[in-house]
Amino acid sequence: MINLLWGSSFKRAYRRTVKTHPHLRDKISEYLEAFADDPFHPPLRVHKLSGKLKGLYAFVVEYDCRIVFRFLEDGDALLIDIGKHDEVY
Repeated sequence: MINLLWGSSFKRAYRRTVKTHPHLRDKISEYLEAFADDPFHPPLRVHKLSGKLKGLYAFVVEYDCRIVFRFLEDGDALLIDIGKHDEVY
């Protein structure tokens, strides 16, 4: 199990996301828990990003909801952003 560190930009984006899409709150929690248990659990579809986001990773919560994060050297993960595909990429 890895620790999830919520970055300040992730906290703001999370509040904005659940305010506009309250039905996602439980699903986001479920996926964050699954990610903490096994970061490469197949339904998460974890993938490396490229271009200006090189070095970061993302996983899918719902069709148009992504969470962007970075693996830290100690094995933890820093959550960076959450939102629609076009917002986070």
